[in-house]
Amino acid sequence: MSVYIQNFLKFRPLLMELVTRDIKTKYRRSILGVLWTLLNPLLMMLVLSVVFSHIFKFQVENYPLYILSGQVVFNFFSESTSSAMSSIINNAPLIKKVYIPKYLFTLSRVASSVVNVMASFCALIVVMVFSGIELNFTVLLLVVPMGILIIFSTGIGLLLATVAVKFRDIIHLYGVLITALTYLTPVIYPISILPAKIRFFVELNPLTGILNMFRNLMFYNTLPTVGQLLTSVTIAIGTFLLGLFVFYKNQDKFILNI
Repeated sequence: MSVYIQNFLKFRPLLMELVTRDIKTKYRRSILGVLWTLLNPLLMMLVLSVVFSHIFKFQVENYPLYILSGQVVFNFFSESTSSAMSSIINNAPLIKKVYIPKYLFTLSRVASSVVNVMASFCALIVVMVFSGIELNFTVLLLVVPMGILIIFSTGIGLLLATVAVKFRDIIHLYGVLITALTYLTPVIYPISILPAKIRFFVELNPLTGILNMFRNLMFYNTLPTVGQLLTSVTIAIGTFLLGLFVFYKNQDKFILNI
């Protein structure tokens, strides 16, 4: 294990360079640049608030913030896993030329998404302040659900990156899966409106537990129970270890398929 840690520390500067490159590439030739990370969730919040709060009349206090908080969590998962999935394929020329731990490419995609979600989180704080909502000490504990989300997303990203090398169709299929997952996660609707049978499946979604934890800390100053915390942490770490294992077992074959 110490060998792997030393190897990671050795290539840490390269990881930082890869993260910087990913961010610059994303906003290349964009006039607003990173500012889009702030504007995009705000604009989507306005559109979704108008549509769902007036047409469907969800009875949710501070519904725009409810949507925006859901976007912060779900958009990070969607962006980080989608970009991580193609990380090995997109860096094939570099992988073929020189030895670099291949997991660095996947980690860099997740890390660049962390930078983006920090900007989105700033937008959420700004909206809360202008809405007159008091910020409490529980906001500081948001590092817990966000840390769990990052670990979980990294595990999914490693799994997807491994599968995508051999089965490219997953890149196109994943867009459909993300759309389905959007409706299986209470991003735009309160889970209380769902029938019991459907609610059961929504609650099985690991993102639901993370999102509920995030919202409870952010808006309701409610700490997660020990059971909720242990469940989310166990799923996140289990997914990460599974992704790491699958990636490690297959990484030597990547060169044959890229």
